[in-house]
Amino acid sequence: MDNAAQGVDALKQKITQAQLPQEIQEKLSNALRFPGTGAEFEKIISFVEFVLSLPFNKSSQDILDLVRAKQVLDKNHYGIQVVKDRILEYLSVLILNSKNPNPAGFHAPILAFIGLVGTGKTSIAYSIAESLGRPIIRIPFGGMGDPRQLRGVSRIQPEAEPGQIMKALKSTGVNNPVILLDEIDRVAEEGRVNIMGVLVELLDPQQNHAFVDHYLDFPFNLSKVMFIATANNTTNIATAVMDRIEPIEMPAYSDEEKLIIGKNYLLPKAIREAGLDQKSVIIDEGLWIQIIRPLGFDAGIRSLARTVQGIIRKIAREVVEGKPGPFRITVENLTGYLPA
Repeated sequence: MDNAAQGVDALKQKITQAQLPQEIQEKLSNALRFPGTGAEFEKIISFVEFVLSLPFNKSSQDILDLVRAKQVLDKNHYGIQVVKDRILEYLSVLILNSKNPNPAGFHAPILAFIGLVGTGKTSIAYSIAESLGRPIIRIPFGGMGDPRQLRGVSRIQPEAEPGQIMKALKSTGVNNPVILLDEIDRVAEEGRVNIMGVLVELLDPQQNHAFVDHYLDFPFNLSKVMFIATANNTTNIATAVMDRIEPIEMPAYSDEEKLIIGKNYLLPKAIREAGLDQKSVIIDEGLWIQIIRPLGFDAGIRSLARTVQGIIRKIAREVVEGKPGPFRITVENLTGYLPA
C-alpha cells in the first residue's frame, strides 16, 4: 500500500472515531471514496483534515464569577466605570441563565464598543474573555472588501479556503470562543453591503446556529460563540447590524485619568516587557503632562502608550550599553528620552 492510500485509510479511521454529526461523517467518507490524484487529491485531504480539526463538540468551561470579573476589569482598565458596570450586568445575566436555563432559549446581546481610537475598545474585549476564561481571537475588518474573507471560498474555485470565522474556531479549538469583530465600521466601500449581510447572519441568533461557510458547504452551529464588535462610530454600520448589537460608548480619557493610567498601568507594563527592574526607572511627577500631551490632546491612550514604550526602549539601550541605573527622567533630560 502506498503512502497516499495509507493516509486515506488513516483519515477514514479518524472520521469513524470522531464524534461528528451523521451527515458530516457521510460527507467526509464520500469525499474520500474517490479522492482523485495530484492537486485534486491534496485538496480533498486538506478539506477532510480541516473539518476534522473543527470543535463540533468541544467547549471551554466558563468561569462565572462576578467578583473575579470585576477584579480582571479593574486590573486591566482604570476608570470607565459606566462601561465596566454594563459588562458586569451582562455577565450577571449569563450567570443567572447558566444556573436556571431559560426553556425558551437565552440569547445574550452582542456587545459593541464604540469610541475613538485608543479608548480601549479592543482591550476591554480581551478582558471579558479573560474574566470568562474563554480563548479570544480577533478578526480585523479594517479595509476588508470581500465577504468571502468571512464566509470562505468554495472548493470548486482554485483559491478555495475556509473563511476567517471557521479558521478562528479551528485556531481556538473550542466552539464557544470570544470572536472579536474589530472595527466593523471600516470595511471597504465596495464590499460593505455584502459584508454587512454576513455580519447580520453571524450576529442573529435565528441564523447563526446554521452558518454556512462556502468552503465547508454545510451548516455549522455558531450559537455558542460570544461575538464582540468594535467601531470608531456607527455611521457606516448597516441598520440591520445595529439592530442586532448593543452599543456601548467608550468615553474619552481626561488628562487626570491618563496620568494615573500612565503611572500605574502603562509604565510598569513597559518596564516589565523590556526586562528591566521596576525600581530602575523614575519619572519626575511634574513631567507627566508633557508625556501625556507631546502633540496636544488625544482622546485615547494609544499615543501615550507609544510614548512610554519609547522612553523605556531608550533606557533599555542604555542598560545594554553598560550605563548604570537607576535612570531618572527629569525636565533637563526628558527631550532626549521622548520618541522622535
